Amino acid sequence: MSKSADASRNGRPLLSPYRFIAGFGVVSLLMDIVYEGALAVQGPLLASVGASAVTVGIVSGLGEATALGGRAFTGPWADRTRRYWVFAIAGYAVTAVTVPLMGLAGSVLAVSFLVILERFGKSLRTPSRDTLLASAASSVGVGKGFALHEAIDQMGAIIGPLLVAWILAVTAHNYAPALGVLLLPGALAICVLMLLRRRVPYPELFEEAPRRPSPPRGMPRLSRPFWLYMVFAFLSCSAVATFGVLSFHMVRHEVVDEAWVPVLYALAMAVDAVSAAATGLAYDRVGVRSLYALPVLAIALPVVAYQSTLAGILVGVVLWGVITGIQESTMRAVVADIAPRESRATAYGYCAIALGLGALAGGSVSGWLSAVSIPALVAYTAVVQLLALGVLSRVSRSLRSLAH
Repeated sequence: MSKSADASRNGRPLLSPYRFIAGFGVVSLLMDIVYEGALAVQGPLLASVGASAVTVGIVSGLGEATALGGRAFTGPWADRTRRYWVFAIAGYAVTAVTVPLMGLAGSVLAVSFLVILERFGKSLRTPSRDTLLASAASSVGVGKGFALHEAIDQMGAIIGPLLVAWILAVTAHNYAPALGVLLLPGALAICVLMLLRRRVPYPELFEEAPRRPSPPRGMPRLSRPFWLYMVFAFLSCSAVATFGVLSFHMVRHEVVDEAWVPVLYALAMAVDAVSAAATGLAYDRVGVRSLYALPVLAIALPVVAYQSTLAGILVGVVLWGVITGIQESTMRAVVADIAPRESRATAYGYCAIALGLGALAGGSVSGWLSAVSIPALVAYTAVVQLLALGVLSRVSRSLRSLAH
């Protein structure tokens, strides 16, 4: 029997932590082509089958509520069963199948069902995916590990919307081929994921004191610093606009033509990737103090992003990309450090709820205030982000106390 076969049989990883993280990055890249490609045209797709603006809002809201709220159940479920690979593979498979079908669905009800089902797939896989990644990242530096994953991931977020936009342009807005072609990257993602599962059946063995895990009788409690960190996560996101609000402003004020919005989104995703890499490395050096930049950048965002000049809009898009990169990489890395290994999926589920509720508040309030008073929006952002800074300071002190 070969050494590789023997290692695989005994559960030992056949990939280095870096290769495992990079492999998961490729999975996320391919699946982001699928998901982000569909997300970029979700509104127009629903409109093409007769949906009203209210219906589009309800469906997108239900979808995100499913994606975020579902993690409160799928995270603990994965921790109890320890079947992280099963949850990850099933969640990715749901997205790979549902997105191509959206282009063939011919009714509001059918498209809406597929949109919400796809978001359920997101809730199914994400806590388990992040738990698997955290095990490998813990052995190389969680900040660096999650930054590497996010940097590769975001390439798909750039490619997907541009690919779908190009196919729609050459097919006279035919959604069947535009979304149908996404079956290919989805299938490739599942193949890479299955290969990773075969090569690294137990990512927990990347960490110190390796052992093949068995289902615990009781999971460790999440600590006080963790719950303080959830408050920070909510506050910091509740005063940051969504890209939808920013793009609505730039188009409504005729600063940017509607056709250029996907290009600006792709620019933000490119900045996101660079930001994730830089802040991930900073986190491994200085810990949660690297997140002090997040509230400061968020305060600056409405000052520039709601101007009526192209320069202001571009600076705002870049700032939004930097903020998003921090949220999607470094904020995930912190959870890996402050949550017990046996409860990581649960912790990531709660973190998703905090970030999701914050994003809902941020999008709603910024959308309302941007139409009423930009100075009021700037003031609201400053107050909330200063509160977030105060909570983050308490998190930092609590972690130092535990360390001593």
